[in-house]
Amino acid sequence: MRRRPTEAGGRPFWILVAAVLVSCPLAYLALSTALRRPESRFSAHSYDGAGQERRGAASGDDDCCRGQEHLELWGAAVKWGTDHKFNSSRECCRACKSMCGEDGPCLCNSWVFCGDRERCGDRFGECWLKKQEDVLLPALHDSGEKVIWTSGLIYGKGEGIVGLETDYGMLRIKLFPDCAPHSVAYILELLRSRHCAGCQIYRAEGRGYSWDTKGNHLSDASFGPPYALIQGTLEAEGFLFKKLPLEACPALRRGSVAWVDSGPDFLISLANHNEWRRAYTAFGAVLPEDMDIAEKIAGLKTKSDVWDNINVLVLEKPINIKLKRIAEIGARES
Repeated sequence: MRRRPTEAGGRPFWILVAAVLVSCPLAYLALSTALRRPESRFSAHSYDGAGQERRGAASGDDDCCRGQEHLELWGAAVKWGTDHKFNSSRECCRACKSMCGEDGPCLCNSWVFCGDRERCGDRFGECWLKKQEDVLLPALHDSGEKVIWTSGLIYGKGEGIVGLETDYGMLRIKLFPDCAPHSVAYILELLRSRHCAGCQIYRAEGRGYSWDTKGNHLSDASFGPPYALIQGTLEAEGFLFKKLPLEACPALRRGSVAWVDSGPDFLISLANHNEWRRAYTAFGAVLPEDMDIAEKIAGLKTKSDVWDNINVLVLEKPINIKLKRIAEIGARES
């Protein structure tokens, strides 16, 4: 793969350091601008719902133990909260995660915690560990401001996978509810609706000569354009959408699926983008064996466009996508 010729020969060390300090913020600024498409293409709505495959339930990332406040999930209890108490929802989440093995489903795939000392009273600290029959359709008992509970989901290996069906193949995505619970809640609501008219991929930029096939950045190469990503929207026509809160923002890796700003536009990264600041909520990851489909889409015919003075490549023919349920890794959609 071709590399950009080095221009560093014979330059003082302080000049090289200065160049790095300047280039990285500029790369992030350009990328942030380039991800924002013109707002006029879709109307605004409001939503009022409440390897990377192992990330989440098997992750050591302390940031990935989040839940949703004012939400009480139902389900069979595997550990009763009356005899199982902690001081924080994070500890409750970790207790559930500890029941996940290296292979297969988790013995605990949801947790419910009472963390409001005043409103919970004697129930403060109760941590109920539960087992959902269907991790993509968790049993809901109650939600809203009146609810004193915080709840979260945990997906084990092979669980919590949805598919983006395209004319070029199925992109299976492992969701991260413990890292981005609000984002995953929106995806599950969209999945339950069985409706994704208007969802599409409209932008495709390959790795060019800047990243290798594993997503590693090549020495002395630029950081784009092209920016090594495909981009689309998960805003279904007639489906209420509300801007999502910023959640866990790890460095995006090859296969990461993240929101652009607060959604509903999303991107799939084709490379390891360590040069981007951690400013994008990553709510899932494409399974490694499906990345060839993403690469195929990135190689389709495009045309140049300009977004806020940044040159981008948009597909000549946007690709319609359908959100599908995947029972487990290797299973067919349903």
